[in-house]
Amino acid sequence: MIQIVKPGILIDFVAKFKIAIGISLLLILIGVGNLIMQGGPKLGIEFKGGTSIQLQFDKPIKVTELRKAVSSIKTFKDSRIQSFGGTNQQFIIYTKASTSSTTKNIEGELKQALDKYFHSGYKIMKVDMVGPKIGKEFRDKGIEAVIIALIAILIYISIRFQYRFALGAITALFHDVLITVGFLSLFGYEFTLDVVAAILTIVGYSINDTIVIYDRIREKVKNNRKLSNVEAINKGVSETLSRTILTAGTTLFVVLALYLFGGHALKGMSFALLVGIISGTYSSIFIASPVLLIFKGPLIPEKKEVDSADRFKQQIEFDMKNIRGN
Repeated sequence: MIQIVKPGILIDFVAKFKIAIGISLLLILIGVGNLIMQGGPKLGIEFKGGTSIQLQFDKPIKVTELRKAVSSIKTFKDSRIQSFGGTNQQFIIYTKASTSSTTKNIEGELKQALDKYFHSGYKIMKVDMVGPKIGKEFRDKGIEAVIIALIAILIYISIRFQYRFALGAITALFHDVLITVGFLSLFGYEFTLDVVAAILTIVGYSINDTIVIYDRIREKVKNNRKLSNVEAINKGVSETLSRTILTAGTTLFVVLALYLFGGHALKGMSFALLVGIISGTYSSIFIASPVLLIFKGPLIPEKKEVDSADRFKQQIEFDMKNIRGN
């Protein structure tokens, strides 16, 4: 295995716990504050309902020209226009939901307006329409999926390790979700079904990193009961650091390529993954592990061993009960 970190090195991660908590709280407060100022997250049409139309032009045009063309259409009042592809030839128009309009009516109205300005130098590639009721259902299902995933992970960690490990893992997961949601809001990305899928992916990625570190910490305690909790945590995190950096680094390269070259449709999802992977790696090291120190006592309780004298005494008492019973 490639060793990014020199074998045998011991880093005092626990000592940096307070600094890490301060940085995390600051980022979470900025993100949540931005959400409150905006009146909530910017929802995609899958969640709030509406229509998106994808256009392809033969020649590059300006967004202002396209906006002038569609401004006369009542259905497209307060619509949002966004270019993608980097050539000023591809655009997506987002409009509010309209219960009285159909896909054909909207496409017909848009075509009529565009013909006046661009004649036949364009093509309507796709028209997607989502009603408000369906959007609400998508939104509720998305929130439900994230909550169920967190509960399932809490149960799994509690069974595999202990309650204190479960608390550390869930704290790190909430940290990652809040950081990701905050950054999406700060940079103006919409919350779509793809972004919800990215958040669920982040939850799985982060918990995998955390479990690897927890396993190593538990191994250290079992092998040497004289280790203090702080020493066990520092040794466990330090010995898995090479693996953590390699895993996070290779994943980041893939997601970064997806963000840079994946096109407009994947921007929100890939951005969420970028933030989530960095946050997940950070929280596994600086949040999930030090949280174990909140509770007093050994990380893994020692099993009480019965000495030979006690075992002999228990056997005599058992035999006497059997004799009296007979």
